[in-house]
Amino acid sequence: MSKWLLLPLMLIQLQGWSQKENPTDFEIYKNLELFELVYKTVDMEYVDVTNPGHLMKTAIDAMLAELDPYTNYIPESKIEDYKLMTTGQYGGIGALIQQQDDKVVITDPHEGYPAQKAGLYAGDEFIEIDDKNVEGLSSSEVSEKLKGKPGSEVKIKVNRNGETITKTLTREEVKLSPVPYYGMVNEDVGYIKLTSFTKTAGEDVKAAFGSLKKDKNMQKLILDLRGNPGGLLIEAVKIVNMFVNKGEVIVWMKGRDNRNDVSYAAPLKPEDLNIPVVVLVDGNSASASEIVSGALQDFDRAVVVGQTSYGKGLVQRPLDLKYNAKIKVTIAKYYTPSGRCIQKLDYTNRKEGDDASAVSDSLLHKFKTRNGREVLDGRGIEPDVKVPDREYSRLLQTLVINNIIFDFATKFRAENESIAKPGEYNLSDDTYKAFVTYVMEREFEYSTASGDLMKRLEETAKDENYLTDAEAEFNALMEKFKPSKERDLQKFKSEITEILEDEIIGRYYFQKGRIEQNMGEDPFILEAVKILNDPSRYKSILNIQE
Repeated sequence: MSKWLLLPLMLIQLQGWSQKENPTDFEIYKNLELFELVYKTVDMEYVDVTNPGHLMKTAIDAMLAELDPYTNYIPESKIEDYKLMTTGQYGGIGALIQQQDDKVVITDPHEGYPAQKAGLYAGDEFIEIDDKNVEGLSSSEVSEKLKGKPGSEVKIKVNRNGETITKTLTREEVKLSPVPYYGMVNEDVGYIKLTSFTKTAGEDVKAAFGSLKKDKNMQKLILDLRGNPGGLLIEAVKIVNMFVNKGEVIVWMKGRDNRNDVSYAAPLKPEDLNIPVVVLVDGNSASASEIVSGALQDFDRAVVVGQTSYGKGLVQRPLDLKYNAKIKVTIAKYYTPSGRCIQKLDYTNRKEGDDASAVSDSLLHKFKTRNGREVLDGRGIEPDVKVPDREYSRLLQTLVINNIIFDFATKFRAENESIAKPGEYNLSDDTYKAFVTYVMEREFEYSTASGDLMKRLEETAKDENYLTDAEAEFNALMEKFKPSKERDLQKFKSEITEILEDEIIGRYYFQKGRIEQNMGEDPFILEAVKILNDPSRYKSILNIQE
C-alpha cells in the first residue's frame, strides 16, 4: 500500500475521534488535513529528494516549542539519552566528552569505568572509533558510537600531545551516582552533594546521610543542590521525607485535567527531625531541587543559602507513542506546602514569536512558612541567606572559553605522574610561571569592562564635541584600561589559580577530588558552616521560638 494512502485512513480515524470527543471542534481535523496535504505535496513536488523523517521531526519540534521548553518529542534514536537522564545508566566507556573547535575530546573520565581503567585521560582527542575516522563528527555523534551493549568491545584511537594511542575497551553498564561525593566539612558538619534526581537519588542520599551519622558522628548537615537540574519528583519527596514527619504534604500538582491533581505526602517515618540542615541552591537549581528546597523552607526545616533558584514549577509526564518513541508533556504545575507555585516564566500568555517573560510583579502572591515567615511565588526559591555571585575577570573567562586552562592541565598531566591529595594540593609558583609562559605563547584577544565603557564614553564625547578638550587626558586613561596579558595574569592570579587548581585536581582525582579541593574555599559552604555553628542565628532565620 502506498504511504500516501495511509494518511487519509489515519485522518478518517482522527476525524471520528474528534467528532466523538468534541462535535464542535472542527479545527483539529481541518488542520490535520491541511498538514497532510502540505507534507504530501512537498514530498512529491519538491525539486530535491526530501528526508520525510527529518521534516516530520522538525515540524513536531517547532510545534512543541510553541508550548514550553519542557514538552519534547523523543524519537526512538534518542531513547537511550532519555533513559540516561532518568536512570543515570547507559552502556558505554564512562567518560564525559566535549566538542572543542573541530575536535572531540575527553573532558572527564568517570572513576572506576572502562575509559579511566584503560588509562584514557582528559584532553585525549578522538581520532578513530572501530577503525572509522571521526573527523568532522559532533560530540553527540561520537557519543553514539561510544555507547553500546555492555560486554561489547569498542576500539578507540586518540591523540595525546601528538602521540597516537590505541585502546580496546569493553563497554560496561555505567551507573552515574546522583551523589558523587559526601563527607565531613569539619568534625561535626556533614556534606552531601546531589547532582540529579534519578531513580536512586532518594536511596543514595539516605545511605550517605546514614553513613555520616553512624560513622562520622555528624551533628549538622549541608545538602548541596547547586547546579542540580532536577529529575524525578518522587525522589524529591523521598529526600524531604527524611527530615519531616510521616503524613506531611510535601508537594501537590494541579493541571487542566483534574486526573493530574495529585498530592504527595511523606510516606515513611523520618530519618531525623532535629538535625540542623542548610540547603545550598543557585540559579541552576531547578524542578525537583526546588521541590526539596521549597518544601524544607516552607516547613522551616532548613535554612536555604545561595542564590535564587531557576524557577521551574512545571511537571512533565512521559507518554509512550508508537514505534518506540515517547512524548514528554507538561501536565501540571506543582505547589510547595505553603501553596506557592514557583514557576518564573509565563509560557501561556506570551505573544506569538516572543520569548516567555517573567510573571508580573503585580501577579505575585505572598505565602507564609510554618513559622510565619513570608515567601513569594513566581520567582523560584529565594534563599534565606544570599551569597553574592562571583564576578570573574574577562581574562579568566577568555582562558576558560578558549580551553587554554584545559589545555595546560592536559599538558601538566602528561608531564607529572602524581600530585598531592585534594585539600592538600596548592599550585606552586613554578607551575604558575609555566602557565604564564604557556598563555603568552597563545594567540587570543580579550577586552576589559572598563575599556568597553571608555570606548562608549569616547563616542559620546566625540558626539558632544568634548573629546578635543580632554584628548590627552583621555588617551592616558585609556592606556591604563587596555588589556595586557602580562599585567592581568598577575593582577588576577588568585582567581586564575583557583580555576587552574580545580582543572588539574580533576585530572588525577576526578569529580570527587574537585569537590574536596574546593570545600575549604567555597563561599557557599563557608556561609553554611557559619550558620550551622551559630545556633541562635540558625533559629532566628527560621523564626524558631524557644
